[in-house]
Amino acid sequence: MPDAEESPETPELRFAYVAGVTPGKWIRRWEERMPDVPLHAFMSDDASQLAVLRDGSADLSFVRLPVDRDGLHVIPLYEEQQAVVAPKGHEISVFEDVAFEDLSEENFLDVAEMGGPDMALQVVASGAGLVIMPMPVARHLNNKQTVSRRLSGVPGTQIGLAWLAGNDSPVIEEFIGIVRGRTAQSSRQPSAQQKKPKKAPKPDRRGTGGIKKPAVSQRYAPNPDKGRGRGSRKKGKR
Repeated sequence: MPDAEESPETPELRFAYVAGVTPGKWIRRWEERMPDVPLHAFMSDDASQLAVLRDGSADLSFVRLPVDRDGLHVIPLYEEQQAVVAPKGHEISVFEDVAFEDLSEENFLDVAEMGGPDMALQVVASGAGLVIMPMPVARHLNNKQTVSRRLSGVPGTQIGLAWLAGNDSPVIEEFIGIVRGRTAQSSRQPSAQQKKPKKAPKPDRRGTGGIKKPAVSQRYAPNPDKGRGRGSRKKGKR
């Protein structure tokens, strides 16, 4: 008995995102527009934000720039507010915003050398020094033994969307459009480019064969009052 023909694989989309990115709004829009295409999301750390693309774990990745763009398409999306993180009880806790120039006497630690943001906050909590990191990351980790405040006077970081060059499937293009804020009716959205069913032609209401009958002149009785003014008709004699 011959094997049954295999059904085509259901398309799906997978994307990764670094800590501090909140993809909820894009997921909701995807589910509204593309309910038949499963969407899978997972968090990656900064060290593996590109590896998930190259090893095939994700189709797209929300990355923290700058990154090595070799073999990639990258769209910058938005800039992140920077924060300074200090041990709980530090004097920065009495302010809402802190200028970098006011912290010139502080000991700053390198987040990468500390093994990443999570470990860096643990070191900060011990009182060893302060760190600078994106505010969304500090809020996401939410270490109760530290305090974070908005920091001015330092360049911000930027979030971008990356995917492999040449991997431009319709589902990827659809997701990119959603992230960039295109509406469902946008002509650049693959889902909006699907051919609409043709309408049936309207029936010919002019009769069989659609041949228009020639106009026929119609004779009328002459109007006796034509060309006369009001009251011009002569009255008969009594």
